[in-house]
Amino acid sequence: MMLYRTPVLLVIPLLLLSFTSKAQMEADKGWNLIWADEFDGSGMPDESKWTYEVGDGCPQLCGFGNNEKQNYTKARPENVRVNNGKLIIQAHKEKWEDSEYTSAKLVSKPSGSWKYGKIEVKAKLPEGRGVWPAIWMMPTNKAYGSWPKSGEIDIMEHVGYMKDSIYGTVHTEAFNHVQGTQKGGQVFKDKLSEQYHVYGIEWEENKIDFLVDGIPYFTFEKSADRSAEWPFDQEFYLILNVAVGGNWGGKHGIDPEIWPQKMEIEYVRIFQKQ
Repeated sequence: MMLYRTPVLLVIPLLLLSFTSKAQMEADKGWNLIWADEFDGSGMPDESKWTYEVGDGCPQLCGFGNNEKQNYTKARPENVRVNNGKLIIQAHKEKWEDSEYTSAKLVSKPSGSWKYGKIEVKAKLPEGRGVWPAIWMMPTNKAYGSWPKSGEIDIMEHVGYMKDSIYGTVHTEAFNHVQGTQKGGQVFKDKLSEQYHVYGIEWEENKIDFLVDGIPYFTFEKSADRSAEWPFDQEFYLILNVAVGGNWGGKHGIDPEIWPQKMEIEYVRIFQKQ
C-alpha cells in the first residue's frame, strides 16, 4: 500500500495562508493585528515576548494568596517549551524547594501591554482534579492601587473537578471574590483536554465581552465612572499559567495519579480597532 505524505514545504505556506486569512477577516471587521505569537519553531518561548514569574509566592503571599501548591520555574523545558507549533505549559508532581509540584507562568510584559482590544488564545487544557489553568490579565502600572483596586480580567479559568466548565470573570475594588461580589460568567464545553478552543475577550471603553470560539457568553458593562467599578481604562498585560490546587483548584483535593498535566497553546493574537 502506498502512503501519501504531504510535503513539508507545503505545510508552512498553508499555515501562513490560514493566519493571513484570519488577520484579514478581523481587519475587515475593524480589528487590526498588533501583537501575536504563533509559537513557530522549538525550544524556549520567544524571550522578546515573554518573561516569567517564578517561585511559590512567598514570603509576601505564599501560594500567591490562593494556597496554590506549585513552584513556578524559569525556562525549564520540563515545565515550558515550544514544540511542533505549540506552547506547552506543563505541571509535574515533583519536589522543588518547598513545593511538591512545579509548573510555569508566562507574562507578556514588558513587550506586550494594552488598553482595549480583542485578545484571542487558542488552547487545549489539562484535566483532572487539582489542575487550575488560566489565561488572564493584570494591570501594568496599578494606577489605582494594589489588588483588587486596579482590576483583574480572567479571560479563561478552568478547575479540573468541573471538567466541562469555563469561567470568565472580572475583579475590581467593588466586585471581587474576597467579598463574594465578583462579576463573571460560565460556559460549558465537552472534551476541553482533547479539543482546542479559542478563549477571548473584546474589551472596549465601556464593556468587556467574554467569548469562547467567537461566541459571547458574558458581558461586563461599565456601571459607574469610578475606578472601584471600572478600573479598565488602563493598560493590562497577559498571563498564561497552570496552577496546582489552591482555594478553588484544590477545593476537592488533588489527584496524585494524574501528573504531569499540560496546557497546549496554538497561538496568542491581540487586535485593536483601527
